[in-house]
Amino acid sequence: MSKLPSRKQIRRDILRLLRNHGKQSFRPKEIAKRLDYRDQRTYRLFRDVLAEMDEQNMLGKVNGRYTYRPRPTRVEGILRVNPRGFGFVEVEGREEDLYVRETNMGNALDGDLVEVALAAPTRGSGRREAEVLRVIERRRTQVVGTFQQLGRFAFVDPDDQRVTQDVYVPREDFNGAQDGDKVIVSIDRFDDRKASPEGRVLQVLGRADDPEIQVLALAMSFDVRAGFSEEVIREAEAIPDTIPAEEIQRRLDLRHKRIFTIDPADAKDFDDAIHVERLDNGNFEVGVHIADVSHYVRPGTALDAEAYARGTSVYLVDRVIPMLPEKLSNGVCSLRPHEDKLAYSCIMEVSPRGSVKSYQIRETVIHSHHRFTYEEAQTLIDGGQADHPFAPDVVQAARLARTLTRKRLREGAVDFDLPEIRVILDEAGRPVEIVRKERKEANRLIEEFMLLANRTVAHHIGKRRDAPLFIYRVHDRPDAEKIQTLAQYVRIFGYQLNLDNGNVTSHELNKLISHIKGNPEAYVIEDAALRAMSKAKYDHQNIGHYGLGFRYYTHFTSPIRRYPDLIAHRLLKRFARKKQTTSDKDALEAQCRHCSERERVATEAERESVKLKQVEFIRQHLGERFTGVVSGVTNFGVFVELEDVLVEGMVHVRDLDDDYYEYDERTYTLVGVDTGRTFRPGDRVEVQVVAADVETRKVDLVFVD
Repeated sequence: MSKLPSRKQIRRDILRLLRNHGKQSFRPKEIAKRLDYRDQRTYRLFRDVLAEMDEQNMLGKVNGRYTYRPRPTRVEGILRVNPRGFGFVEVEGREEDLYVRETNMGNALDGDLVEVALAAPTRGSGRREAEVLRVIERRRTQVVGTFQQLGRFAFVDPDDQRVTQDVYVPREDFNGAQDGDKVIVSIDRFDDRKASPEGRVLQVLGRADDPEIQVLALAMSFDVRAGFSEEVIREAEAIPDTIPAEEIQRRLDLRHKRIFTIDPADAKDFDDAIHVERLDNGNFEVGVHIADVSHYVRPGTALDAEAYARGTSVYLVDRVIPMLPEKLSNGVCSLRPHEDKLAYSCIMEVSPRGSVKSYQIRETVIHSHHRFTYEEAQTLIDGGQADHPFAPDVVQAARLARTLTRKRLREGAVDFDLPEIRVILDEAGRPVEIVRKERKEANRLIEEFMLLANRTVAHHIGKRRDAPLFIYRVHDRPDAEKIQTLAQYVRIFGYQLNLDNGNVTSHELNKLISHIKGNPEAYVIEDAALRAMSKAKYDHQNIGHYGLGFRYYTHFTSPIRRYPDLIAHRLLKRFARKKQTTSDKDALEAQCRHCSERERVATEAERESVKLKQVEFIRQHLGERFTGVVSGVTNFGVFVELEDVLVEGMVHVRDLDDDYYEYDERTYTLVGVDTGRTFRPGDRVEVQVVAADVETRKVDLVFVD
């Protein structure tokens, strides 16, 4: 798997070959031969990419022969606006986004579907530019922001910095909003970029300085849906709490198994439970039991439509915004202890070396006999409470999980280990402490078992020659250019990243991660390596998962909080009942795109909510000194991550008054012209906090001796 070129590389090779041969056409086998795609796995991937390019009308095709199709001068895409005013248009099938100057944006807003005219590449940069011709679909119809009254009219200053214009609100559309309120405002009219968009106040959320309102407003600015409609609540409440006898009868009854859960102390939505038994032949029976959400949430209901629209639960710094109403997420579906529950189980026979010898995927009824927190399970793993009735089960599970981890890393998984933080809030929602999250063995135990089940389920479908329609979690190989840049970057720290024809193996990445561990530059290098990776996404076409080193992978284990898992459950059931059809391919493709986008939005909202509280915390420490590590260097300043609190701030070049500094692009270094003083990523520095802006989530620092 590690030798395969990426899909992006194959696409480039195909386009380059056809472009170089003008109007000449080729059969697929001729293209593959000329590109030297000879081995079976590479050829199979090549045919997959070629079919995708054909679907997207990227190539000319006559009688099964392909030829180069010049790109159109007008294309459609999604506009992504940078807070500094310019933007990029993402066009499906294009490798590079199109750059749009602020003056060429017309009346388009961030997120809109637009038609653009292509301009010639910018001299020097080679960057392709575009001008917005029209808005095809206004996808941003409302924004969240702070209401600022100016007599008989008002403006709403958007929280989302990608919306660069204030929204004008006439007095008759205030709807009770007062100066300083956090509001949701519609965008009813926006004809000309020289004038502000016009709208109405739709909802007053609360006061802008209320910590809880700040987080809620941030989430809603990312289009995170906060409440459920009456219809959705009604449908959820109508679901019975008890399981009918006939439903139990038709399922595999596993209530006698020693099943237990391990979750965070504050968790209520228990998606998964496990059991581990030693078999007479020396192997293990590993059961991964997942809440059977698809039994309760049916297509065509308001409940399902709302879950799909959300796509995922969102874990903000101070709350969870669930995908499903509480009746389901924390009640009927949750695998709570000492209750009979409906589950979808993947039961595997696993050898002591971690290989799956056999498996069955069944609709089951289970009974969790114990609920552990991660801390409680860790105590048992560490040898404490040896007399606990489930101590042997947890210890055995931990031992097997270690084996699974070693096997996974041997077979090509990339072992990133970037630190995560938790912001501790007081009762008023104000930050009082920032601590690093500890990933103990109990956490990794559950992760390994979930990975095993997800992989087994995906293999169950994907291994078949006539594989039915399914949803996969895929992760492409990293782009060769990004890896080349990464190799140059690590070289300035004295490390080597060996490449194979422009590609990097997971073993080589793990070797690098192992070498840097414990060094000041470890974080910045690992972060750079992570940024060089492709983004994982959902797709109906399987290309494997590079980061995990898996040929087949899906998301099956969290249907309470992830809609793709619910899709996987439904498709598995249809396959088991021989109801699978191929007519739903377009629908599944759209669902995969939607779920990937909702995941991206949720991740961004979660990250920004944490950053908001980090900045709020550091604002309480203005004037104080911190030790930090340089996390990035640009021509306009030095980014520094404060070690103890993992807050990133910036020292502006204008505040480096001891010398004139020049930026060396080759070594990512700022160099003082007279003193020779340098700042480069990985340097440990002492800084003082001089400003912290919660609205923009930016922190200003200065260096101190």
